[in-house]
Amino acid sequence: MKASETHRTVETVYRMERARLIAGLAAMLRDIGLAEELAQDALVSALAIWPKSGVPAKPGAWLMATAKRRAIDLFRRRRMMERKHSEIERELESEHIDAVAEIEARMDNDIGDERLSLIFTACHPVLSTDARVALTLRLIGGLTTGEIARAFLTSEQTIAQRIVRAKKTLGNSGVGYEVPRGSEREPRLGSVLEVIYLIFNEGYAASAGDHAIRPQLCHEAMRLGRILAALMSDEPEVHGLLALMEIQASRFAARTAADGTPIPLTHQNRARWDRLLIQRGLANLERAVSLGGMNGVYVLQAALAACHARAMHYEDTDWNQIAKLYDSLLATWPSPIVALNRAIAHSMANGPEAGLALLAELEDETSLEEYAPFHAARGDFLQRAGRRAEARTAFQRAAALSGNAQEKAFLSARAAEATDAPTVSSPRQ
Repeated sequence: MKASETHRTVETVYRMERARLIAGLAAMLRDIGLAEELAQDALVSALAIWPKSGVPAKPGAWLMATAKRRAIDLFRRRRMMERKHSEIERELESEHIDAVAEIEARMDNDIGDERLSLIFTACHPVLSTDARVALTLRLIGGLTTGEIARAFLTSEQTIAQRIVRAKKTLGNSGVGYEVPRGSEREPRLGSVLEVIYLIFNEGYAASAGDHAIRPQLCHEAMRLGRILAALMSDEPEVHGLLALMEIQASRFAARTAADGTPIPLTHQNRARWDRLLIQRGLANLERAVSLGGMNGVYVLQAALAACHARAMHYEDTDWNQIAKLYDSLLATWPSPIVALNRAIAHSMANGPEAGLALLAELEDETSLEEYAPFHAARGDFLQRAGRRAEARTAFQRAAALSGNAQEKAFLSARAAEATDAPTVSSPRQ
């Protein structure tokens, strides 16, 4: 095999094994930053050695063994700086032999539990939301700081600082590198799901920038969701979140025009929806329900997405069922955003005046006053109710608040085109 081909093989193997390497090393070292450095050292060694010796039969095990040896050498050097050589040798024998044997045993086994522990560690509630997102994409997703920065429209330095601070926070807080058990499991799992959900949503409906969607983030979130579903197959909310993402992602090809302009759900060509993703999503939803998760936050949202996915034409949408599901979701997950979406659903099921009545109940929500979709929904209800001037004002307010260039253009167009004629456009789908 040519050196260039071997280098490509090394890079491919490393991308596949990177998360597993860091997970196994972090479990041994209790230091994510050091684990990442040693994994990178193993890659450098492979790039130097494999072109000469050939690719080993078990490349992942080779990388782990190399990184493990570097870890032991590091332990030895650190102790050498602190104590006499003879004392170090005795302590290495007594303290590290079991750890080494354990790592070696793992090299031929699936270390899925350790990868799961890495996910839970990267998403630990001790970290800020931004730090959890950045660290998860870096450690489990394998994205570079530059790729993360571009995805979130921020500087590479900002992302690098977030990641460094996150690693330092984890190191100083004494967080255990393990999958939580007992009463800690549910809230910690909620933190993991929240991170994946945020990554997907930022890709699905970009809050800023020139593009309405960023598929890379959505695909990365789905990949993380599939890893989690494989490792936690008995958790209904895990399958519910994966179902939600797959069904929503099925609309990508139909959500924007050739020039990037958003296409509302009412006008999307459903023949362009990805039926395979829909089938996968519905299967995951069925799995979640079979596990008793029908009242979970993500399962309910997946059920809502499924209502749209099952309708072959917009006119076939079961808005009454969607309104009922939003009633349940609001009871389970009270939030202004859910209440807003519930108002949209009821406006479609029971008319624009019903939607306006529900929006009136949210007027005291200060968090919605600066939220573009709130004013977009109000503009939609008003236009459908024949209140043209008020609708134009609401759309103008929504456009002024939007940070996304394509959405701003879409809302400005709706403000300019507001007429007495009834329409059925949803503000953001």
